[in-house]
Amino acid sequence: MLVRDAMSTVVLTIGPAHTLRQAARLMAARRVGAAVVLDTDTSGLGILTERDVLNSLGAGQDPDHESAAAHTTTDVVFAAPSWTLEEAADAMTHGGFRHLIVLDAEGPVGIVSVRDIIRCWAPARHRAEATTLAG
Repeated sequence: MLVRDAMSTVVLTIGPAHTLRQAARLMAARRVGAAVVLDTDTSGLGILTERDVLNSLGAGQDPDHESAAAHTTTDVVFAAPSWTLEEAADAMTHGGFRHLIVLDAEGPVGIVSVRDIIRCWAPARHRAEATTLAG
């Protein structure tokens, strides 16, 4: 199975000047765990995750004054839609993160998360177990 089959095509894009509260509200409204942070001044892409927001709150920072830019990961590993889910899982495991921005020639087309991969793999595992038991 490929990343394009598992990824969420709901891509929330925010700017680096958004506050963490604004980012959290938008993420909650769209029911996503990460936002692509697009800095139009540098043409750079980064990612802000629910964990980034949680870490800031846990550190006692004010979500109304903390900018997305201050908590964005900018050394991002990107996935291609044609990657296998194994390649995506390997990249996540190696990098210690739970989300990959999926890029094609036009830009971000999706985000794939650990949850997306598990959702795809779990039914396949159950089918394989059923086949083994039936055989």
